[in-house]
Amino acid sequence: MIDTRREVLRIWGKLEISSTQTLLKIVICIIFATAVALFPEYAGLSAAGRWSLFILLIGASLWITEAIPSFSVAILIMALQIVILGKPGGVFAETAQDWQIFVQPWSSPLMWLFFGGFVLAEAAQVTGLDRLFSRYVLGWFGSKPGAVLFGAMAVTFTFSMFMSNTATTAMMMAVILPIVHSLDKDDPFGRGILLGIPFAANIGGMGTIIGSPPNAIAAGSLSETISMDFIRWMIAGLPPAIVMFIIAWLYLRFAYPARTKEINISGLQWQTRTGAQLPMWKRLMVMPVFILTVVLWMTGPLHHIPTPVVSFLPITVFAVTGVITARNIRNLQWDVLLLLAGGLSLGVGVRETGLAEWLVTRLPIELFGTMMIAFILAYVASILSNLMSNTAAANILVPIGMAIGLGFEAVIVVPIALGASAAMCLPISTPPNAIAYATGKLNTHDFLRGGLVIGLLAPGIAALWCYFLFH
Repeated sequence: MIDTRREVLRIWGKLEISSTQTLLKIVICIIFATAVALFPEYAGLSAAGRWSLFILLIGASLWITEAIPSFSVAILIMALQIVILGKPGGVFAETAQDWQIFVQPWSSPLMWLFFGGFVLAEAAQVTGLDRLFSRYVLGWFGSKPGAVLFGAMAVTFTFSMFMSNTATTAMMMAVILPIVHSLDKDDPFGRGILLGIPFAANIGGMGTIIGSPPNAIAAGSLSETISMDFIRWMIAGLPPAIVMFIIAWLYLRFAYPARTKEINISGLQWQTRTGAQLPMWKRLMVMPVFILTVVLWMTGPLHHIPTPVVSFLPITVFAVTGVITARNIRNLQWDVLLLLAGGLSLGVGVRETGLAEWLVTRLPIELFGTMMIAFILAYVASILSNLMSNTAAANILVPIGMAIGLGFEAVIVVPIALGASAAMCLPISTPPNAIAYATGKLNTHDFLRGGLVIGLLAPGIAALWCYFLFH
């Protein structure tokens, strides 16, 4: 309740300051992009390439400064490409239909693949089968502290391969908080298992093409040169993810040792949401459809059904049967899909306008070699992702990686995506970190120590594995 004029003025002043700061950031980003892209004379760079560089820089600077939401930047990028590059007879477009290449990523097969993953995850949450399965699996690991930590992280890791890591973390926090509450306040194991959930969620996202938006951006960009289907991405992303999972578990096991030999896991049962609001037949339908979809995704080379086509199985079945309603559809992460589309569209512009080729000729690639470039960009992706959205970081770096790695694109681009998922040094680095931090039982130092271990090892391991896999 606002009681006084002074209170009104105080709140209004805050709004004005916020608006002024946002406007100032936007103006600085525009000035920066203009000064770098449009004023200097770049030999060999066409007018279309210069404007594409301008769009790339303004998008990157807005993502880094977070002047406006990340999905808004993606929409702005597509709009600028349509207006500047898509105008017939202008700097790039020749016909009235040429602008369409900048919006085609929105309807690309990759978008349907990700959409299918969202629907699958929503169905599991609506029916409560995600928590029911989590509680059931955790019971397999017994009550020893190391085994409980491993089980909680393993369930989180697995779910994050197919669900939003944010949703997975929220679900698992509800599952394991009774364990934490049953411990003594000064028992380090409580902090260890709370850290294990976001760490496993972030790492698990590396494992599949739908596990993390950076993976989809990388796969979409690589579609012009290599068929990066579901199983092929698992071959590239899952081994580094498993290695990092084991390292993270070992670190937490010894950095946060339990003071008890047995962990009380009885509290898991009453935290489970079984989805009683839906008819039993709907709840029983989700699990076989979930399993069949994943199996079809993983066996593509055998049945030759494209991975995005398989996504229509859960989309259709759950929509027709009413497992997913209009309200559930509205709850899906549309901002993530828009962010993906914007990143893919940015890559199209960088490639088609000749900016990618021009960048390759200007970078000292011969001084480093393919493997060293993969290392550098993977670590840059990890560093940037600690300070901004990992999807935005991938949107910036993947087009550059595609330009640099001609002939060896996968060697460079896949580690960029995997490196982006290795960012977890700060509570704000990822939504899972923020959820864990919100429990009030962790501090920044906890994230920093574990995040540095993962951030220093994961990009290098990913780059090394991809070099031997794709080179």
